[in-house]
Amino acid sequence: MHQLRIRGLFCLLLAAGALPGQEAEDFFRQNCVSCHTIGGGRLTGPDLKGVSARKDPAWLTQFVQNPQAAIDGGDAYALKLQQESRGVVMPTVAGMSKARVESLLKLIDAESKLEKSQFAGLRLSDRPFTSADVEQGRNLFLGMRQAGNGAPSCISCHTVKGLGGLGGGRLGPDLTRVYERLEGRKNLAAWLYAPATPTMQPIFKRHALKPEEILPLVAFLERTTKSGGQADSVSLLNFVLIGLGGTAIALVLFDSTWKKRFRAVRRPLVNAGTKTGSMKGLA
Repeated sequence: MHQLRIRGLFCLLLAAGALPGQEAEDFFRQNCVSCHTIGGGRLTGPDLKGVSARKDPAWLTQFVQNPQAAIDGGDAYALKLQQESRGVVMPTVAGMSKARVESLLKLIDAESKLEKSQFAGLRLSDRPFTSADVEQGRNLFLGMRQAGNGAPSCISCHTVKGLGGLGGGRLGPDLTRVYERLEGRKNLAAWLYAPATPTMQPIFKRHALKPEEILPLVAFLERTTKSGGQADSVSLLNFVLIGLGGTAIALVLFDSTWKKRFRAVRRPLVNAGTKTGSMKGLA
């Protein structure tokens, strides 16, 4: 019994020691891989392999907690990073404490020593897109084909030019030119693999797109970029007009229903009042 307790305590200590490393991996995967790799080359942000050798860890710890403050303060290296990222500023990630940054830097240092890091980035084919890729991506975007892990269709929150009808959702941005904005398939694929926005992250954390689904979506979004412009305003106008028409019809129905209910109550009261008045007159 004593041996079992010691063994159980030993396992508990091992698990406790493993948690910070696992937590750092999960956090990096959920918040960092859409813009960074470790040994896979630049995305929107720099490749982080060997970053502690390029810049003092104390500076990195302060910068990662509040990148905008370093830029606003005129830090030369922070301004250089912004320029290399085409003006994109690294966001201040929620929960990015000093302890968490230090844990992430330890993870990056360990992954940098490996021949190939698990965060080297998504390996996406560079072959030319085919019409079949575009069609498959369109079906995924529209929800005509269900994503393997149950991820919601893009049209639920986004739209692109040329959808027709009522178009797509308006919760997220218009994606007509997203391929151009993110400068190609590599950056767009990384974003689709692990979107880091507050709205998308909780959903895709549980229902991530599969690599074989990302390539067709990238192909479809490349095609929409070539079409130029933004989503058709006619779709939004149709949506507004249908909404107004539906509201008008609903008001008419409510008016008709409540008018009948009002009369059903008013008539007996009026009749009862009339009878009472007549009886008083006779008396």
